[in-house]
Amino acid sequence: AAAGAPAATPAAARAAAGAPAPAAPAEKTAAASGGKGVYDKTCMACHATGLAGAPKAGDKAAWEPRLKQGMAALYATSIKGKGAMPPKGGAMHLSDAEVNAAVDYMVSLVK
Repeated sequence: AAAGAPAATPAAARAAAGAPAPAAPAEKTAAASGGKGVYDKTCMACHATGLAGAPKAGDKAAWEPRLKQGMAALYATSIKGKGAMPPKGGAMHLSDAEVNAAVDYMVSLVK
C-alpha cells in the first residue's frame, strides 16, 4: 500500500498508527477472579469454618457428594438456599452469575 493510503483492516490501521490492539474479552477472567471476591466477601463466613454444616472450602470429602449431584444442582442450591444457608448466602444483591462464579471458585479448591 502506498504511504498515507488507508489500511485494509481496522487492526492494520491500529498497528500502522502504533495503537494497541483491543483487549481480548475478559469475561471468563472476570468471572474467575470475581468468584474469589464473592467468596471472600460473602461465602467465607460459613464455608471457611464449616459453620452450620456448610461444606468447608477445600474439604474434598465434604464436597464429593455435592459434586456427584452435578454443577447445575450446586448452582441451584446456592441461588435458592438450603438448610441454614439463605438464598445467595444472604447477599441478595448478587447476580446468579456472581453466585455461580463463587461456586466455581469453591469447586476449584477441591479439584
